[in-house]
Amino acid sequence: MAKKKKANRKARKKRQENGFAGEHVLDRLYAVIDSRKGADPETSYTARLFSRGRQQIAKKLGEEAVEALIEGIRGDKPKLVGESADVLYHLLTLWAATGVKPPAVWKELARREGLSGLAEKAARKQK
Repeated sequence: MAKKKKANRKARKKRQENGFAGEHVLDRLYAVIDSRKGADPETSYTARLFSRGRQQIAKKLGEEAVEALIEGIRGDKPKLVGESADVLYHLLTLWAATGVKPPAVWKELARREGLSGLAEKAARKQK
């Protein structure tokens, strides 16, 4: 237990030194994903996805979403956690491939915060 706490403190300190202290894990993951553009597809799974293009990234996102859906129906929480992480990773990869930045999505989520889902959908239909 003490080793784990020490490792966590060390990782937290390293993130702070690299300017990641206040960022969310999804922001940090996006930065790593985005940095893999143009990297060697032989040494990076993310670079391999980028080399295959947006359509393949979107297809992989869909596959992972279906796998998460299946685990959600089955009720296997540990597997759903893993599949959810896969969905988020592939979604962030698709964002990076299309030039969508996380702050744009966070801003849209903040705009919708506190709105009724039904009212928000109705407003979209009126536009």
